[in-house]
Amino acid sequence: METRDRYALIGAGPMGLAAAKVLKEQGIPFRGFELHSDVGGLWDIDAPQSTMYESAHLISSKRMTEFADFPMADDVAEYPSHRELTGYFRSFADHFGLKPHYNFNAEVTRIEPLGDNGEGWRLCWSDPDGAHEAVFKGVLIANGTLSEPNMPSFKGTFEGELIHASQYRSASQFDGKRVLVVGAGNSGCDIAVDSIHHAVKTDLSMRRGYYFVPKYVFGKPADTMGGAIKLPMWLKRPMDSLILKWFVGDPQKYGFPKPDYKLYESHPVVNSLVLYHAGHGDLTVQPDIDRFEGKTVVFKDGSQVDYDMVLAATGYKLHYPFIEKDLLNWQEDAPHLYLNAFHPERDDLFVLGMVEATGLGWQGRHEQAEMVARYIKGLAEGNAAAKELQTEKAAGFERATGGMNYLKLARMAYYVDKATYRGAVTKWIDRLAKGVRP
Repeated sequence: METRDRYALIGAGPMGLAAAKVLKEQGIPFRGFELHSDVGGLWDIDAPQSTMYESAHLISSKRMTEFADFPMADDVAEYPSHRELTGYFRSFADHFGLKPHYNFNAEVTRIEPLGDNGEGWRLCWSDPDGAHEAVFKGVLIANGTLSEPNMPSFKGTFEGELIHASQYRSASQFDGKRVLVVGAGNSGCDIAVDSIHHAVKTDLSMRRGYYFVPKYVFGKPADTMGGAIKLPMWLKRPMDSLILKWFVGDPQKYGFPKPDYKLYESHPVVNSLVLYHAGHGDLTVQPDIDRFEGKTVVFKDGSQVDYDMVLAATGYKLHYPFIEKDLLNWQEDAPHLYLNAFHPERDDLFVLGMVEATGLGWQGRHEQAEMVARYIKGLAEGNAAAKELQTEKAAGFERATGGMNYLKLARMAYYVDKATYRGAVTKWIDRLAKGVRP
């Protein structure tokens, strides 16, 4: 297969599939590479780098998350399980004829430019037949953001079982144990609830507070209740805070620390059960860890408790092991890319899916992929709007935060404001589709 006129696409998770679909629609030749034997990315619990666990479900509702032109079936749960989602992505790939464009069981080991912008990229990969390499016109990276564990270092030595959430699969791992879950993000709270039903004791260690959002409001998924009226943040924040007080109450009365930031400056926790169980005394909220002493965990308030297992639900790091960091314009905790996708100088290297926003869904990521595909096609055709985008991304830019003061954390380094981001992306899609300035 001749590859010099093709783009290499790395990954067949939701973002990779969205990219494959729009590349095909725009008539851009490409070849996909996927580490697993099938599509689905981390949602396929059997994939080599999946961080899924048996009880995992979407934290957003299916109608707010699905691809617009491929809705989930009516009989799929409102908050689908990972198994339903694996089936959904396989159906998506079959419907749009994407699998023939992929090499499966193919691990990309290195990509490197042959020279300056536009001179091509050498891609190396391995599969059951051995090691290979080929030269491609460009590369689109869509290998996901939730596969490389962010394991903190702790003082002292823990003599029990110390694992990261990425190693958790089934609640039976907690049977008969005294368990401490570290980190109260969405996965941490899910896992703590699992532990309650199997462990002898379950505690939850937190270094900061979170805003908790129920999954249902007035019997409907909470994320469907926003309505057609888009409120400015100065009004939306106090109104939503009031609604949360009505439906959630005050988590501090169960021992949860008070958030030291404003609503929407970090991602909320979408979980009703963790508050329910805290209110029933099924779990105890503990402060941040100071050190380990054998099986004893000493907390920063001086208290200490013995545990058999410590599970760190401390998130994940961006991980692109096959490319040198300087080629991706890394700045601190993430690559600094125009609209989280475009390299400021190169037009043959793109990162897809390195974007998080409350309520963005897969459709928002599909729009990102469409924008990139239309840009590639537009440059090839001399599209005036593509030339304008090229100039704008090279002139310097800020992340599309919409003025939000997000927490200075690695997991927030590529967070954007949904309205600001989607507005910018759809603006470029429209311009690129017309081929001229508006």
